Amino acid sequence: MKRVITYGTFDLLHYGHINLLRRAKALGDYLIVVLSSDEFNSIEKGKTTYFTYEERKKLLEAIRYVDLVIPENNWEQKVSDVQEYKIDNFVMGDDWKGKFDFLNDYCQVVYLERTPEISTTKIKEDLQLNSEKRNG
Repeated sequence: MKRVITYGTFDLLHYGHINLLRRAKALGDYLIVVLSSDEFNSIEKGKTTYFTYEERKKLLEAIRYVDLVIPENNWEQKVSDVQEYKIDNFVMGDDWKGKFDFLNDYCQVVYLERTPEISTTKIKEDLQLNSEKRNG
C-alpha cells in the first residue's frame, strides 16, 4: 500500500483544497492529512482561523479522498510523521516548492500546482472588500 501525506490549515475549505486532496490521493492508496492545530496556527504561523481545529478536522474527514487526519503541532514533526506512518509520497502545493526537499531522504517529495484562481487568503480579502463596499 502506498501512503501519502500532506499538511495544511484547510480553513474555509474550498475547491482548491479538494483539487489538492484529490491529486494527492491519486499518488497512493492512503492519504493522511496533517492539520495545523489552533495553537500552531496562532503561535508559529501567526494565523487566525475562522474554524477551530475540531471543525476543520470534521470537514476533512468527510472528504472521500482523506483516510486519516492528525494534528500538526510544530514544524519539526514532518520527519517523524513520515517515518511513523511509513510514507511513500509527501505532497504540498507548489507555493512551498523546495522547502521540504530535505524529506527526499525519507520519501518522494511532490509539489502539486495550486488551483490558481482560489485561495483562503483571496476569499478572506474578497469578503473584507465586499463588507467595506456595503458599509461604506
